[in-house]
Amino acid sequence: MRIRKYDIDYGRRELLRKSALGASAGILAPLWPSIARSDNLDMTKAYPEELLSIESYTKGKVSVGDRVTAANVEHVKELLDPILYTQIAEEGREIEIVAPATEFNQLGNMAFVEATMQNQGQAMLGEDGNVYTKNGDPWVGGIPFTDPKNGREAIANLTLSWGRHDYCQYAIRQWDMDPDGDTTYQYDFVWAELQVQARLDGQVFKKKDDLLRLQSVWFTAPNDTAGSSFLSTWYYDQRKYPDLHGYLPAFRRVRQFPTNQRFEPLLPGITWFLSDAWAAGDPMLTWGNYKIVGRQPMLGAVTGNWWSEQDNWMAPTQGGKKGKTFMETKFSMCPECIVLEAEPTGYPRAPVGKKRVWIDVRNHQFVAYVTYDRRGDIWKSFEAGWSMYEDGNNKITDANGHPEWSWMYVLTHDVQANRVSRTHHTENCAGGYRSQLATEGVDVYNKYLTPNAISRLGTV
Repeated sequence: MRIRKYDIDYGRRELLRKSALGASAGILAPLWPSIARSDNLDMTKAYPEELLSIESYTKGKVSVGDRVTAANVEHVKELLDPILYTQIAEEGREIEIVAPATEFNQLGNMAFVEATMQNQGQAMLGEDGNVYTKNGDPWVGGIPFTDPKNGREAIANLTLSWGRHDYCQYAIRQWDMDPDGDTTYQYDFVWAELQVQARLDGQVFKKKDDLLRLQSVWFTAPNDTAGSSFLSTWYYDQRKYPDLHGYLPAFRRVRQFPTNQRFEPLLPGITWFLSDAWAAGDPMLTWGNYKIVGRQPMLGAVTGNWWSEQDNWMAPTQGGKKGKTFMETKFSMCPECIVLEAEPTGYPRAPVGKKRVWIDVRNHQFVAYVTYDRRGDIWKSFEAGWSMYEDGNNKITDANGHPEWSWMYVLTHDVQANRVSRTHHTENCAGGYRSQLATEGVDVYNKYLTPNAISRLGTV
Protein backbone atom coordinates (compact mmCIF):
# COMPACT_ATOMS: atom_id res chain seq x y z
CA MET A 1 0.00 0.00 0.00
CA ARG A 2 1.34 3.42 -0.93
CA ILE A 3 1.39 6.02 1.85
CA ARG A 4 0.25 9.48 0.80
CA LYS A 5 2.97 12.08 1.28
CA TYR A 6 0.90 14.46 3.40
CA ASP A 7 -1.16 12.06 5.47
CA ILE A 8 -1.70 12.70 9.19
CA ASP A 9 1.60 11.08 10.18
CA TYR A 10 3.78 12.76 7.56
CA GLY A 11 5.25 15.36 9.88
CA ARG A 12 6.28 12.84 12.51
CA ARG A 13 7.94 10.61 9.93
CA GLU A 14 9.84 13.57 8.49
CA LEU A 15 11.13 14.60 11.91
CA LEU A 16 12.45 11.10 12.47
CA ARG A 17 14.12 11.12 9.09
CA LYS A 18 15.60 14.59 9.63
CA SER A 19 16.95 13.54 13.02
CA ALA A 20 18.88 10.70 11.41
CA LEU A 21 20.24 12.96 8.65
CA GLY A 22 20.96 16.07 10.71
CA ALA A 23 18.80 18.09 8.31
CA SER A 24 17.69 21.73 8.62
CA ALA A 25 14.69 22.97 10.60
CA GLY A 26 11.35 22.95 8.81
CA ILE A 27 9.33 20.23 7.04
CA LEU A 28 7.51 21.75 4.07
CA ALA A 29 10.18 24.43 3.62
CA PRO A 30 13.37 25.47 5.41
CA LEU A 31 12.25 27.38 8.52
CA TRP A 32 14.61 30.34 8.62
CA PRO A 33 14.45 31.31 4.94
CA SER A 34 10.65 31.17 5.31
CA ILE A 35 10.75 33.56 8.26
CA ALA A 36 13.14 35.93 6.49
CA ARG A 37 10.95 36.10 3.36
CA SER A 38 7.77 36.80 5.30
CA ASP A 39 6.68 40.38 5.98
CA ASN A 40 5.25 39.40 9.37
CA LEU A 41 7.92 36.81 10.33
CA ASP A 42 5.44 33.99 9.71
CA MET A 43 6.61 30.50 10.74
CA THR A 44 3.64 28.38 9.69
CA LYS A 45 4.58 27.72 6.07
CA ALA A 46 7.45 25.49 7.16
CA TYR A 47 5.22 22.85 8.82
CA PRO A 48 2.22 20.67 7.99
CA GLU A 49 -1.00 21.17 9.91
CA GLU A 50 -0.54 18.11 12.12
CA LEU A 51 2.55 19.68 13.72
CA LEU A 52 0.87 23.05 14.26
CA SER A 53 -2.57 21.90 15.35
CA ILE A 54 -3.15 19.87 18.49
CA GLU A 55 -6.53 18.87 17.04
CA SER A 56 -4.90 17.39 13.94
CA TYR A 57 -2.09 15.76 15.90
CA THR A 58 -4.45 14.02 18.33
CA LYS A 59 -7.11 13.38 15.66
CA GLY A 60 -9.62 15.53 17.53
CA LYS A 61 -9.09 14.08 20.99
CA VAL A 62 -7.58 17.34 22.36
CA SER A 63 -8.35 20.84 21.08
CA VAL A 64 -7.32 24.43 21.73
CA GLY A 65 -9.23 25.57 24.81
CA ASP A 66 -9.19 22.12 26.40
CA ARG A 67 -7.47 21.28 29.66
CA VAL A 68 -5.14 18.30 29.74
CA THR A 69 -5.91 16.25 32.85
CA ALA A 70 -5.37 12.72 34.07
CA ALA A 71 -8.42 11.75 32.01
CA ASN A 72 -6.94 12.68 28.62
CA VAL A 73 -3.17 13.02 29.14
CA GLU A 74 -2.46 9.73 27.34
CA HIS A 75 -3.44 11.41 24.06
CA VAL A 76 -0.51 13.86 24.40
CA LYS A 77 1.96 11.79 26.42
CA GLU A 78 4.61 11.82 23.69
CA LEU A 79 4.42 15.64 23.59
CA LEU A 80 5.41 16.01 27.26
CA ASP A 81 8.60 15.49 29.20
CA PRO A 82 8.33 12.49 31.56
CA ILE A 83 8.05 14.55 34.76
CA LEU A 84 5.29 16.81 33.40
CA TYR A 85 3.43 13.70 32.28
CA THR A 86 3.62 12.24 35.80
CA GLN A 87 2.48 15.52 37.37
CA ILE A 88 -0.67 15.42 35.25
CA ALA A 89 -1.30 11.67 35.34
CA GLU A 90 -0.70 11.15 39.06
CA GLU A 91 -0.53 14.42 40.98
CA GLY A 92 -3.58 16.38 39.87
CA ARG A 93 -1.88 18.98 37.70
CA GLU A 94 -3.77 20.36 34.72
CA ILE A 95 -2.57 22.48 31.79
CA GLU A 96 -4.57 24.63 29.38
CA ILE A 97 -4.05 24.29 25.63
CA VAL A 98 -3.84 27.56 23.68
CA ALA A 99 -3.27 28.36 20.01
CA PRO A 100 0.34 28.04 18.79
CA ALA A 101 2.55 31.00 18.03
CA THR A 102 2.54 31.79 14.32
CA GLU A 103 5.06 34.66 14.12
CA PHE A 104 8.70 34.73 15.24
CA ASN A 105 8.25 37.94 17.25
CA GLN A 106 5.73 36.17 19.51
CA LEU A 107 8.62 34.09 20.85
CA GLY A 108 11.08 36.81 21.80
CA ASN A 109 11.65 40.50 22.40
CA MET A 110 11.89 42.47 19.19
CA ALA A 111 15.44 43.71 19.72
CA PHE A 112 16.67 40.13 20.02
CA VAL A 113 14.57 39.09 17.01
CA GLU A 114 16.09 41.89 14.92
CA ALA A 115 19.64 41.06 16.03
CA THR A 116 19.07 37.42 15.09
CA MET A 117 17.86 38.32 11.61
CA GLN A 118 20.66 40.87 11.10
CA ASN A 119 23.47 38.57 12.23
CA GLN A 120 22.15 35.30 10.82
CA GLY A 121 24.84 33.15 9.25
CA GLN A 122 27.80 34.98 10.83
CA ALA A 123 28.52 32.55 13.70
CA MET A 124 31.08 29.77 13.77
CA LEU A 125 32.71 27.57 16.40
CA GLY A 126 36.41 28.33 16.75
CA GLU A 127 39.14 25.76 17.24
CA ASP A 128 38.85 26.35 20.99
CA GLY A 129 35.12 25.52 20.90
CA ASN A 130 33.94 29.07 21.54
CA VAL A 131 31.56 31.06 19.36
CA TYR A 132 32.96 33.75 17.07
CA THR A 133 31.88 35.68 14.03
CA LYS A 134 33.43 34.60 10.75
CA ASN A 135 36.00 37.40 11.03
CA GLY A 136 37.11 36.07 14.43
CA ASP A 137 35.33 38.49 16.78
CA PRO A 138 33.24 37.44 19.80
CA TRP A 139 29.56 36.90 19.04
CA VAL A 140 27.62 40.11 18.28
CA GLY A 141 24.07 39.35 19.47
CA GLY A 142 20.96 37.32 18.71
CA ILE A 143 20.76 33.57 18.11
CA PRO A 144 24.17 32.53 16.76
CA PHE A 145 23.13 29.24 15.10
CA THR A 146 19.61 29.49 13.72
CA ASP A 147 20.02 26.06 12.14
CA PRO A 148 22.35 24.11 14.48
CA LYS A 149 24.01 21.09 12.95
CA ASN A 150 25.36 19.60 16.19
CA GLY A 151 24.90 19.64 19.95
CA ARG A 152 27.49 22.34 20.63
CA GLU A 153 25.80 24.76 18.28
CA ALA A 154 22.45 23.96 19.90
CA ILE A 155 23.70 24.59 23.45
CA ALA A 156 25.46 27.80 22.38
CA ASN A 157 22.07 29.26 21.48
CA LEU A 158 20.97 28.79 25.09
CA THR A 159 24.22 29.73 26.80
CA LEU A 160 25.37 33.01 25.29
CA SER A 161 22.35 35.08 26.35
CA TRP A 162 19.99 33.68 28.97
CA GLY A 163 17.52 36.55 29.21
CA ARG A 164 17.93 37.83 25.63
CA HIS A 165 18.20 41.42 26.83
CA ASP A 166 21.34 43.41 27.65
CA TYR A 167 20.09 43.71 31.23
CA CYS A 168 17.38 41.79 33.06
CA GLN A 169 16.22 42.27 36.63
CA TYR A 170 13.56 39.91 37.93
CA ALA A 171 11.62 40.35 41.15
CA ILE A 172 10.79 36.80 42.26
CA ARG A 173 8.60 35.12 44.84
CA GLN A 174 9.10 31.40 45.41
CA TRP A 175 7.39 28.69 47.41
CA ASP A 176 9.17 25.42 48.20
CA MET A 177 6.70 22.57 48.68
CA ASP A 178 7.06 19.24 50.46
CA PRO A 179 5.50 15.90 49.32
CA ASP A 180 2.34 16.63 51.33
CA GLY A 181 1.78 19.88 49.43
CA ASP A 182 2.73 22.13 52.33
CA THR A 183 5.05 25.13 52.12
CA THR A 184 8.38 24.49 53.84
CA TYR A 185 10.08 27.73 52.74
CA GLN A 186 9.00 30.92 51.03
CA TYR A 187 11.55 33.36 49.63
CA ASP A 188 11.55 36.73 47.93
CA PHE A 189 14.64 37.49 45.88
CA VAL A 190 15.99 39.41 42.90
CA TRP A 191 17.86 37.84 39.97
CA ALA A 192 19.87 40.19 37.77
CA GLU A 193 21.80 39.49 34.55
CA LEU A 194 24.08 41.93 32.73
CA GLN A 195 25.42 40.90 29.32
CA VAL A 196 29.03 42.00 28.90
CA GLN A 197 29.32 40.59 25.36
CA ALA A 198 26.85 39.13 22.84
CA ARG A 199 24.88 42.31 23.53
CA LEU A 200 22.08 43.76 21.44
CA ASP A 201 23.62 47.24 21.44
CA GLY A 202 26.76 45.94 19.73
CA GLN A 203 29.00 47.10 22.56
CA VAL A 204 31.36 45.41 25.02
CA PHE A 205 30.40 46.55 28.51
CA LYS A 206 33.21 48.63 30.07
CA LYS A 207 35.63 46.98 27.61
CA LYS A 208 35.62 43.80 29.71
CA ASP A 209 36.31 41.66 26.67
CA ASP A 210 37.29 38.61 28.73
CA LEU A 211 33.79 38.35 30.22
CA LEU A 212 30.43 37.16 28.89
CA ARG A 213 27.96 37.89 31.68
CA LEU A 214 27.61 39.07 35.27
CA GLN A 215 24.75 37.50 37.21
CA SER A 216 23.69 38.11 40.80
CA VAL A 217 20.91 36.99 43.11
CA TRP A 218 20.04 38.54 46.45
CA PHE A 219 17.37 37.42 48.90
CA THR A 220 15.07 40.00 50.47
CA ALA A 221 12.67 37.89 52.57
CA PRO A 222 12.11 36.32 55.04
CA ASN A 223 14.16 38.16 57.64
CA ASP A 224 16.38 35.22 58.57
CA THR A 225 17.67 34.90 54.98
CA ALA A 226 17.38 38.51 53.79
CA GLY A 227 20.78 39.77 52.72
CA SER A 228 22.11 36.45 51.46
CA SER A 229 23.63 37.42 48.12
CA PHE A 230 25.57 35.67 45.35
CA LEU A 231 27.51 36.86 42.31
CA SER A 232 28.51 34.68 39.36
CA THR A 233 31.08 36.09 36.93
CA TRP A 234 31.13 34.32 33.57
CA TYR A 235 34.09 34.39 31.21
CA TYR A 236 33.61 34.53 27.46
CA ASP A 237 35.91 31.51 27.15
CA GLN A 238 33.48 28.68 27.83
CA ARG A 239 36.30 26.43 29.04
CA LYS A 240 36.66 28.59 32.16
CA TYR A 241 34.56 28.11 35.27
CA PRO A 242 32.62 31.12 36.58
CA ASP A 243 33.82 32.88 39.70
CA LEU A 244 31.14 32.48 42.39
CA HIS A 245 31.14 34.86 45.34
CA GLY A 246 28.60 34.91 48.14
CA TYR A 247 27.72 37.08 51.11
CA LEU A 248 25.99 35.43 54.07
CA PRO A 249 24.85 37.89 56.77
CA ALA A 250 25.73 35.48 59.58
CA PHE A 251 29.41 35.62 58.60
CA ARG A 252 29.43 39.28 57.52
CA ARG A 253 31.92 38.78 54.75
CA VAL A 254 32.13 37.92 51.06
CA ARG A 255 33.67 34.53 50.33
CA GLN A 256 34.48 32.69 47.12
CA PHE A 257 32.75 29.37 46.66
CA PRO A 258 34.23 26.30 44.92
CA THR A 259 33.21 25.40 41.39
CA ASN A 260 31.03 22.44 42.41
CA GLN A 261 28.82 24.77 44.47
CA ARG A 262 26.86 25.08 41.21
CA PHE A 263 25.24 21.72 42.04
CA GLU A 264 23.90 22.71 45.44
CA PRO A 265 20.90 24.83 46.44
CA LEU A 266 21.74 28.40 47.39
CA LEU A 267 19.50 28.20 50.48
CA PRO A 268 17.54 25.44 52.27
CA GLY A 269 14.47 24.02 50.54
CA ILE A 270 15.29 25.20 47.03
CA THR A 271 15.20 22.40 44.46
CA TRP A 272 17.12 24.17 41.65
CA PHE A 273 20.86 24.69 41.33
CA LEU A 274 22.79 27.43 39.54
CA SER A 275 23.71 24.68 37.08
CA ASP A 276 20.03 24.35 36.13
CA ALA A 277 19.52 27.97 35.09
CA TRP A 278 17.82 28.20 31.70
CA ALA A 279 18.97 24.63 30.92
CA ALA A 280 22.47 26.08 30.42
CA GLY A 281 23.61 27.12 33.87
CA ASP A 282 27.27 26.21 33.34
CA PRO A 283 29.75 27.25 30.63
CA MET A 284 29.04 25.00 27.68
CA LEU A 285 32.57 23.61 27.39
CA THR A 286 32.59 22.44 31.01
CA TRP A 287 30.01 19.90 29.82
CA GLY A 288 30.61 17.44 27.01
CA ASN A 289 29.38 14.47 25.00
CA TYR A 290 26.74 16.70 23.43
CA LYS A 291 24.41 14.69 21.23
CA ILE A 292 21.29 15.59 19.30
CA VAL A 293 19.34 12.40 19.96
CA GLY A 294 16.10 13.29 18.19
CA ARG A 295 13.62 15.81 16.83
CA GLN A 296 9.97 15.85 17.79
CA PRO A 297 6.95 18.08 18.35
CA MET A 298 6.29 19.10 21.96
CA LEU A 299 3.79 20.99 24.03
CA GLY A 300 5.54 24.01 25.54
CA ALA A 301 4.56 26.90 27.81
CA VAL A 302 5.80 29.43 25.27
CA THR A 303 2.90 31.92 25.00
CA GLY A 304 0.11 33.42 27.10
CA ASN A 305 1.64 32.98 30.54
CA TRP A 306 1.65 36.60 31.78
CA TRP A 307 -0.98 36.84 34.50
CA SER A 308 -1.28 40.63 34.48
CA GLU A 309 -4.68 40.69 36.17
CA GLN A 310 -3.51 38.57 39.10
CA ASP A 311 -2.05 40.08 42.25
CA ASN A 312 1.65 40.76 41.60
CA TRP A 313 1.45 38.73 38.35
CA MET A 314 1.29 35.45 40.28
CA ALA A 315 -0.50 32.60 38.53
CA PRO A 316 -3.24 30.80 40.48
CA THR A 317 -2.17 27.52 42.06
CA GLN A 318 -3.57 24.03 41.54
CA GLY A 319 -2.67 20.36 41.84
CA GLY A 320 -0.81 18.41 44.46
CA LYS A 321 -2.30 17.22 47.74
CA LYS A 322 -3.31 20.69 48.94
CA GLY A 323 -4.07 22.27 45.57
CA LYS A 324 -1.05 24.60 45.63
CA THR A 325 1.93 22.57 44.45
CA PHE A 326 1.66 23.63 40.80
CA MET A 327 0.25 26.66 38.99
CA GLU A 328 -2.10 27.47 36.16
CA THR A 329 -0.09 27.28 32.93
CA LYS A 330 -0.79 27.53 29.21
CA PHE A 331 0.84 25.22 26.66
CA SER A 332 0.77 25.17 22.87
CA MET A 333 2.14 23.10 20.03
CA CYS A 334 5.83 23.52 19.22
CA PRO A 335 6.12 21.80 15.82
CA GLU A 336 9.80 20.87 15.98
CA CYS A 337 12.13 20.52 18.94
CA ILE A 338 15.73 19.36 19.05
CA VAL A 339 16.31 16.77 21.77
CA LEU A 340 19.78 17.39 23.20
CA GLU A 341 21.74 15.34 25.74
CA ALA A 342 25.01 16.22 27.53
CA GLU A 343 27.14 15.10 30.47
CA PRO A 344 29.00 17.21 33.10
CA THR A 345 32.47 16.14 31.97
CA GLY A 346 34.17 19.06 33.75
CA TYR A 347 32.64 18.27 37.15
CA PRO A 348 33.88 14.88 38.43
CA ARG A 349 31.91 15.26 41.67
CA ALA A 350 28.68 16.47 40.10
CA PRO A 351 25.62 14.55 41.32
CA VAL A 352 24.12 14.90 37.84
CA GLY A 353 24.87 12.11 35.36
CA LYS A 354 23.36 13.75 32.27
CA LYS A 355 20.77 16.27 31.18
CA ARG A 356 18.21 16.18 28.42
CA VAL A 357 16.92 19.40 26.87
CA TRP A 358 14.08 19.91 24.41
CA ILE A 359 14.79 23.05 22.35
CA ASP A 360 12.17 24.78 20.19
CA VAL A 361 13.86 25.39 16.82
CA ARG A 362 11.69 28.44 16.17
CA ASN A 363 13.41 30.59 18.81
CA HIS A 364 16.04 28.15 20.14
CA GLN A 365 14.75 28.40 23.69
CA PHE A 366 14.22 25.32 25.82
CA VAL A 367 10.69 24.08 26.41
CA ALA A 368 11.61 21.19 28.75
CA TYR A 369 14.68 20.14 30.72
CA VAL A 370 15.31 17.14 32.94
CA THR A 371 18.38 15.81 34.72
CA TYR A 372 19.38 12.26 35.62
CA ASP A 373 21.50 11.16 38.56
CA ARG A 374 24.75 9.20 38.33
CA ARG A 375 22.83 5.92 38.31
CA GLY A 376 20.85 7.04 35.27
CA ASP A 377 17.59 7.55 37.18
CA ILE A 378 15.49 10.61 36.39
CA TRP A 379 15.96 13.27 39.05
CA LYS A 380 14.66 16.77 38.40
CA SER A 381 12.83 18.95 35.92
CA PHE A 382 13.32 22.67 35.32
CA GLU A 383 10.23 23.93 33.49
CA ALA A 384 9.94 27.54 32.38
CA GLY A 385 6.90 29.38 31.04
CA TRP A 386 7.34 32.27 28.62
CA SER A 387 5.16 35.05 27.31
CA MET A 388 4.94 38.40 25.65
CA TYR A 389 3.79 41.11 28.04
CA GLU A 390 0.36 41.22 26.42
CA ASP A 391 -2.75 40.13 28.29
CA GLY A 392 -6.09 41.52 27.17
CA ASN A 393 -5.82 45.31 27.39
CA ASN A 394 -2.61 45.17 29.43
CA LYS A 395 0.74 45.58 27.71
CA ILE A 396 4.34 46.44 28.59
CA THR A 397 6.52 47.71 25.75
CA ASP A 398 10.19 48.42 25.16
CA ALA A 399 11.67 51.82 24.33
CA ASN A 400 10.56 51.43 20.71
CA GLY A 401 6.98 50.52 21.53
CA HIS A 402 7.28 46.78 20.88
CA PRO A 403 5.72 44.35 23.39
CA GLU A 404 8.26 43.00 25.83
CA TRP A 405 8.88 39.28 26.37
CA SER A 406 10.36 37.19 29.17
CA TRP A 407 10.02 34.09 31.29
CA MET A 408 7.02 34.19 33.63
CA TYR A 409 7.46 31.18 35.90
CA VAL A 410 9.81 28.33 36.70
CA LEU A 411 8.63 25.04 38.17
CA THR A 412 11.37 22.76 39.49
CA HIS A 413 10.42 19.24 40.60
CA ASP A 414 12.80 16.90 42.39
CA VAL A 415 10.91 13.67 41.77
CA GLN A 416 13.22 11.55 43.93
CA ALA A 417 12.33 13.60 47.01
CA ASN A 418 8.96 14.69 45.53
CA ARG A 419 9.66 18.31 46.40
CA VAL A 420 8.72 21.26 44.20
CA SER A 421 9.92 24.86 43.95
CA ARG A 422 7.19 27.10 42.51
CA THR A 423 8.88 30.26 41.25
CA HIS A 424 6.92 33.29 40.06
CA HIS A 425 8.36 36.20 38.07
CA THR A 426 6.51 39.00 39.86
CA GLU A 427 6.02 42.71 39.35
CA ASN A 428 7.78 43.46 42.64
CA CYS A 429 9.11 41.74 45.74
CA ALA A 430 10.09 42.50 49.32
CA GLY A 431 12.78 45.14 49.66
CA GLY A 432 11.14 47.51 47.19
CA TYR A 433 12.59 45.87 44.06
CA ARG A 434 10.65 45.51 40.81
CA SER A 435 11.16 43.66 37.56
CA GLN A 436 12.71 45.52 34.63
CA LEU A 437 14.28 44.57 31.31
CA ALA A 438 16.65 47.52 30.91
CA THR A 439 19.00 49.45 33.18
CA GLU A 440 16.70 52.51 33.00
CA GLY A 441 19.72 54.75 33.52
CA VAL A 442 20.82 53.08 36.77
CA ASP A 443 24.47 52.09 37.32
CA VAL A 444 23.46 48.46 37.85
CA TYR A 445 27.04 47.24 37.62
CA ASN A 446 28.24 49.05 40.74
CA LYS A 447 24.89 48.71 42.48
CA TYR A 448 24.31 44.97 42.05
CA LEU A 449 27.08 43.15 40.18
CA THR A 450 30.39 43.39 42.03
CA PRO A 451 31.64 41.71 45.23
CA ASN A 452 31.33 45.05 47.02
CA ALA A 453 27.79 45.38 45.74
CA ILE A 454 26.60 42.05 47.11
CA SER A 455 28.22 42.92 50.43
CA ARG A 456 26.21 46.15 50.55
CA LEU A 457 23.04 44.32 49.50
CA GLY A 458 23.55 42.03 52.48
CA THR A 459 23.69 44.85 54.99
CA VAL A 460 20.90 47.18 53.85
